[in-house]
Amino acid sequence: MDFDFPAIMVTATFVTGIIWALDAWLWAPKRRASAEMLGQDMAVSNGASLDEAREKLLKEPVLVEYARSLFPVILIVLLLRSFVVEPFRIPSGSMMPTLLVGDFILVNKFAYGIRLPVLDTKVIEVGEPERGDVVVFRYPENPAIDYIKRVVGLPGDRIGYYNKQLFINGEAVPQSGWETYVGEGQGSSMTGAKVRTEKLGKVTHKILIDPSRGTVEGEFIVPEGHYFMMGDNRDNSNDSRYWGYVPEENLVGKAFMIWMSWDGGINFSRIGADIE
Repeated sequence: MDFDFPAIMVTATFVTGIIWALDAWLWAPKRRASAEMLGQDMAVSNGASLDEAREKLLKEPVLVEYARSLFPVILIVLLLRSFVVEPFRIPSGSMMPTLLVGDFILVNKFAYGIRLPVLDTKVIEVGEPERGDVVVFRYPENPAIDYIKRVVGLPGDRIGYYNKQLFINGEAVPQSGWETYVGEGQGSSMTGAKVRTEKLGKVTHKILIDPSRGTVEGEFIVPEGHYFMMGDNRDNSNDSRYWGYVPEENLVGKAFMIWMSWDGGINFSRIGADIE
């Protein structure tokens, strides 16, 4: 079952905030008024009983107490997650060797504009994806699923992919190296694939090539307002070569750091690594 976490957070913030506000504006004044009236009606000599009765009347209901405690926490989490940074876990090997299964990454949520949670409406323009960015986006064929790939094609680009070589606007993207990949953890199934270094725009990064595996080839024209995405594990990635382009409104944010890596144990060498 898919859970819409942003919708849950917005609802929780709204509900706890309303309960807290109703208590401050309506219920708490009534409790204080009742406590004052109680003091006028009870005998002064019975001071201990009067104090206990007042304390009982003034005590917040459990629901209000929880709402008052949780509202600021939920609000802060909602604001941070919606507008600043959001954590994700890498579930597949499509971005190997850059990202491994079990990597926990942080994504900059304002890199490509500030959007309202749930509605996903952009309210402030900040920047646009650049070629080579590693981006989290909502899968166009099922927006409930988040994907992570590398931006290869910008709006208007002519992207070609032939014989394991990427072409942008008729020019081959520089590649070098032909090392044998030694798999790590759940990526061991790719042992024997070849590691190449690719220079994509301003970004130099590693890709995996499996000479024994076929892939989709052809030329693609990126429409305006869309992006062409590919995985660094070129022969084991479900990306724009298979299902098309990512509309700008599906962008979630730019991945920038690995904050934890777990694959049966902590991989300390990957913690804190920048994502290039």
